[in-house]
Order: sequence, then C-alpha cells, then structure tokens
Amino acid sequence: MTFRYGVDRLDLDLVNGIANGNIKAELCQIALDKINKSRQNVDKMAASDKAIYGINTGFGPLCDTQISPEETHLLQKNLLITHAVGVGEAIAKPISKLMLITKVHALSQGYSGIRLEVVERMLAFIKLDLIPVVPEQGSVGASGDLAPLSHLFLPLLGEGEFWQGDSTVPAAQALKEHGLEPLELHAKEGLALINGTQFILSHAITALTKMRYLLDLADLAGAMSIEGMQGSQSPFRQELHKIRAFAGNIEVAARMRNFFKDSQNMSDHQECDRVQDPYSLRCIPQVHGASRNAYNHLKELAEIEMNSVTDNPIVISDEEAISGGSFHGQPLAMVLDYASIAAAELGNISDRRCYLLLEGLHGLPRLLTTSGGLNSGMMIPQYTTAALVTENKSLCFPPSADSVPTSMGQEDHVSMGSISGRKLNQILGNLEKIFAIELMYSAQAIEFRRPNKCSDLLEENFAVIRAQVAKLEEDRLLKPDIDAMIELVKSQAFTVN
Repeated sequence: MTFRYGVDRLDLDLVNGIANGNIKAELCQIALDKINKSRQNVDKMAASDKAIYGINTGFGPLCDTQISPEETHLLQKNLLITHAVGVGEAIAKPISKLMLITKVHALSQGYSGIRLEVVERMLAFIKLDLIPVVPEQGSVGASGDLAPLSHLFLPLLGEGEFWQGDSTVPAAQALKEHGLEPLELHAKEGLALINGTQFILSHAITALTKMRYLLDLADLAGAMSIEGMQGSQSPFRQELHKIRAFAGNIEVAARMRNFFKDSQNMSDHQECDRVQDPYSLRCIPQVHGASRNAYNHLKELAEIEMNSVTDNPIVISDEEAISGGSFHGQPLAMVLDYASIAAAELGNISDRRCYLLLEGLHGLPRLLTTSGGLNSGMMIPQYTTAALVTENKSLCFPPSADSVPTSMGQEDHVSMGSISGRKLNQILGNLEKIFAIELMYSAQAIEFRRPNKCSDLLEENFAVIRAQVAKLEEDRLLKPDIDAMIELVKSQAFTVN
C-alpha cells in the first residue's frame, strides 16, 4: 500500500511500517493542494498591516512586536537557532526518524502555512536516510517540543548534524554530498516546524511498539512460572472473568488458558491439596490486565496525536490564523505517566514470582538447586530483579504533575511530557531484563517437573531458552546466561501467541 501524507490516517502499525521502509508514503495531489493553499493564505497575511501572531510578529513574550516583511527570513532562521539548546545524549536515530514522519503528516494537512519546498526537503531527508541528531533533554513539552524540533530542523538551514552510521556528520557536509542547498525559511515556517509534540509522540510510538510485545511476554513468563510452581489454572477460568469484564483481564485470562492447553504438568496435580496460590500467580489477569488497559489508553491517544495538527497558530483562511494551545503536551504526558506505572507493575509482579520460585515450595528445591550449601544456585539474579524493580519505581514519579513557568511567564504551565516519554522507555528497558531473569528461573523450575510436559507452546519457548542457556547443575558464572536471556527478549525470539 501507499500511505498518503496529510490525507490518510496513521496508526501504530502504519507509522512503524513507513519508518522501517515496508510501507511507501508520499504526497498526493490532495495534500499538495492543501499545502499550497495554506501557504497562499500565509503570504497574504504576512503582507498585511494587521499583526498576526507568528506570521508577522515576534514569538512568546515578543508576540506584540510586529516584524517587517524584509526581516521575516532572519526572524525564522533566528527562531530555529535560538531554540536549539538541547543537551544530553542524542535520542536514538529511529526516534528522530519517527519525528520526521509524524511532522510531515501534520504539516501536510494544510493548516500550517509551510511551503511545499520545505515539506519535500523533509521527505528527501527520510528517503536519503539523512536523519538529524536530536539531544534528549531540554523540552518542557508545552509550546511543543521546541528544543528537540529545533535540532531536528537545523539541517534544513545547513546547521546541526545528521547521523552517519553510529557517528555524526555536520549537516552542511552531508547536504553538499547529496547536492542539496540549505533552505531559507519564509514567514510562519520556523514556528510551524518547532511548535508540535513530535518528540513526545515519537517516544510514545517507540514505547507502544516495545510494550505490546512485553505485555504478551509477561503472560508467557507468568505461565511458565506457574508451570514451574505447579500452580492452579482455576483463577483463569472464563466464568470468573466474564462477571468482572475489564477488557485487559479477559484477554489475559484467555491467553493463560491457551498457554496451559493440554499441559500434562498441569493435569498431573489437579487433585493436590493446595487451596490458593499467592497473588503473583493467582492475580495475573488482574495485574497484567490492568497494564493492558493502560497500554490501550496510551495507544488510543497516541493515534489521535499521530493524526493531529499540533503547531501554532493554525491557519484557517487568508485572513485568520488562530493562536491556541494545540502544541501543549498534556494529553500525552498524563497517559505516558499512567503507562509508566503499568509497565513498572509488570516488573514488580514478575520479581515476586522469581522470589516464589526460590523458596523451595511445592516440590522445588530451595534456590532451584539440588546442591544447596556449597552452591548458591539461582539465589542472586533475584537481587538484580529487585534492584531493577526499585529503579522502575523511582522512575514512576509523574513529570506531568509538575510545571515550571518559562518564557517570562507567557508559557506558565507546561506538561513535561518529553520526560514522561523518555522515562517510560527507560522502564521498558529495565522490564526486558526482569522478564529475562524470570524466564531463566521458570525454565530451571520446569526441569524439576520432568518427565511431565507442558503445553506445546510452552515447550517451544522452553526449547528457545535451552538453546542458549543450559540447566544449572552446579554454580557457574550466570552473567553470560542472563545476557543471553536479555538478547532473546530484545530480539523477540519467544512465541507469545
């Protein structure tokens, strides 16, 4: 298929498909007409004597200072240069690319007054894999992601840097190598480029893409731990969940039933005298399900934002541009913070299951080793999950609950959503490591249930683990095993459905 910028509707799969090159995206005639018409409206307003914010005035607290047509080009250039004050490490190249893609889609809807030439240059950057370098810190997520977007678009002027492999190259050099001249920005264009939420949004897209798999992996890890503990599958029965019909709970319970389908190990202990399992086993649908509900909320709002116009002012005719607050990041910031709690909770309950597997209950040896004393067995990796869980808890403070005034009080309430997006991705990175250790533990526990077999799906995943990590017989260096497990998680090697 071919996606039409400014016309079709983006969703999570489409934006990722465009980013990885599996889906073609282009400007169609409808978008071209909308872009050109919006530009004509700006040109007319820029030539008038009426002060119109962002078109023939200064910015922020200088919004009441009118700018002459002769000074417009310098004003727009100065806007990008003065706002490019980001610090810290550069964000990952794929996130910068998502920023470009989502910005092109927003600008192509015909409300931003940008020239077609500028949009086409951005598309050339995507096509040529000229992806700008963007620092991770410096956005308060209110008047858009001003600093990150300024860095993203400095290369249009021949300033800033592009990625070249794992290193960077000056933008002026890369443009020259591709026969491209720096652009001169016209009225409204600098503001259209740097007002917007594309930094926050692209972190949300990145997190959603990773979290979708990790939600499924959480269920797999939980199922393998239950098999290792020979826990009960009664808490996942359909009758229980249809009378508390949260969508996430219902989905997780159904997935757990599928993981246990035709499991010899589960049927082997149906008549045992255990009445209830601990919450970290029994309440998987409720806990994992709540995290799925949070994921679905973030996905819903992120897909609205993917298709929104978030710069300012919004050009609606050749006489009027509405100055509002569509650039404010709060709609995403709050739900990103919610998703951070949801992701951290997946790690929290996973660590509890790791601890249970070490206790030596229900036929399992203490520390998952039959040679305890001389050998510590699997004792210490749970220290790592405990540390990661606490680190994630510390990352759950909601930046959206904070606000520091900027721009001499003109921007007196800000979202801090850029921090929310970055922290969610940090939490998810820690979550990958926690699940890696739980899966290593659960595979070790399942060894003590042999010759019983689990379901075909769980046996398939058990084999994936054993292809990289052998059963622990006597103490050995576990760091290589943990690293191998983390790589399996990161590469999405597990079959989760």
